[in-house]
Amino acid sequence: MPGDSTQINNKAVKQNTYDAIVVGSGISGGWAAKELCEKGLKTLVLERGRNVEHIKDYTDTTKDPWELTHHGEHTQQDRVNSPTQSKCYAWNEVSKKYFVNDLENPYNQVKPFDWVRGNHVGGRSLTWGRQCYRWSDVDFGANAKDGHGVDWPIRYKDIAPWYDYVEPFVGISGSIENLPQLPDGKFLPPMEMNCIEKQVAERIKKNFADGRRIIIGRSANHTAKVGDRGPCQYRNKCHEGCPFGGYFSSNSATLPAAARTGNMTLRPFSVVEEVLYDKDKKRAIGVRILDTETMKTQEYYARIIFLNASTLGTTHILLNSVSDAFPHGLGNSSEQVGHNLMDHHYGVGASGESDDFSDQYVFGRRANGIYVPRFRNINETTKQKEYVRGFGYQGGGGRGRISIEDGLGGEYKDSLTEPGKWTFGIGSWGEHLPYYENKVTLNKDKKDKWGLPTLDIDCEFKDNEKAMRNDMKNSAVEMLEKAGLKNITSYDSAPAPGFCIHEMGTARMGRNPKTSVLNGNNQLHEVKNVFITDGSCMASSACQNPSITYMALTARACDYAVTELKKRNL
Repeated sequence: MPGDSTQINNKAVKQNTYDAIVVGSGISGGWAAKELCEKGLKTLVLERGRNVEHIKDYTDTTKDPWELTHHGEHTQQDRVNSPTQSKCYAWNEVSKKYFVNDLENPYNQVKPFDWVRGNHVGGRSLTWGRQCYRWSDVDFGANAKDGHGVDWPIRYKDIAPWYDYVEPFVGISGSIENLPQLPDGKFLPPMEMNCIEKQVAERIKKNFADGRRIIIGRSANHTAKVGDRGPCQYRNKCHEGCPFGGYFSSNSATLPAAARTGNMTLRPFSVVEEVLYDKDKKRAIGVRILDTETMKTQEYYARIIFLNASTLGTTHILLNSVSDAFPHGLGNSSEQVGHNLMDHHYGVGASGESDDFSDQYVFGRRANGIYVPRFRNINETTKQKEYVRGFGYQGGGGRGRISIEDGLGGEYKDSLTEPGKWTFGIGSWGEHLPYYENKVTLNKDKKDKWGLPTLDIDCEFKDNEKAMRNDMKNSAVEMLEKAGLKNITSYDSAPAPGFCIHEMGTARMGRNPKTSVLNGNNQLHEVKNVFITDGSCMASSACQNPSITYMALTARACDYAVTELKKRNL
């Protein structure tokens, strides 16, 4: 049966054996590859999709809209092929090659869930929003404090040195603010706010006694050169791939670093079907892959395995890795794998207009906005009765052009040469609690084109999130009113889970093997040589963008894994 070591071909073992295997090449997989290779391990990196080479494969990103066949817009056929992916803000005529074809990559929505993804080397590191915010003990201690989920096995002091370690290599621009709920990091010089943003920030600080602030976003867009990368050219076309290396991605940064060691073997077109487990040795011995070009299976072996296939991809692999020892999936005696699925809930906020600064305009296209750090439920003074946890805002100000309605010809063109009013808007990102019933499971009756089970996704936002959303909208309006803006409008588009593209939690860390999947070192409780550091490891979601935390956890876990390997404990 699958996972039974009696099927091993000894000749293949010798030919296909590495020190380490990394599954996935996105944000966390790229970091695992870099760290393991730089520590001297011969490392195989498996990617289910095609290769994407930095600069060479960023086609059409230097073109202007009028040079593109569809002026950068969606076609009707695009919407048919990718009804979910094409809703993403980063999806356009150029960037769509970094998103899957939905028809060819099915999943099953028990409840509405938008699974936005890309199967290629670099994964979503090519299209991510690049916002990088540390967590604090407000976040790591939340589960223990209010009883939702399981207690994190780590605190800020455990991960702070690893934030310090990854941030200079990532290249994060930002400002020092000394806010306890949002620790400062090792930043490049911050990007500059424009005039309306500075005015709103000053008025918010003056008019609110609860400490809420507007700061410039902390972004992995480089304001100074980082090695051979950058700086950012202020094109705001990051999701199309940056030929200047102006932002951090696996393709521009971690994978090249891994390749320079001579220790990395990158194998695209490799769908990992399962992790192979030896019940006598009580350890994983390798993986079985399907080569999507030859349609043949192949086995690869290693002493340690890092699963970084993204939250739902890693969950699929674990659930599909069944054996006598683990009939419910690898490392799943707790039956927590697939449960506690979270995403941030967003799509709610407000915007308004200003009559000020009529003599000023914007310069360039800054690939970043402003950020309002969490200001609810961080101490007794800010405690809310209606809900637990909190939210932050992202947004910004700008000035468009006057555009007369239903205009035609010269009159319409002339109107576009005149600047309109300054506008300022904020939208919120809220924490999603870890509910056991929010889950993904394998559907063995509905197979994908490789013959593998598809995923059933059953996830929703509940009463706590709904109560929080009321505050998210009302607070946005209140802030803009006190900032002096006019014609304020609010909105709540109520997107489904998944659409924030921050899915996490399905193989969570914890202190107790009976209620969690991973320990404080990101090891499977039951299979010590398997590590998971993508979003599936998260025990709660906080409200900050999570990628920099994945990176720090990955570097930390790699350091621990190699140390244990040298001690012959793995």
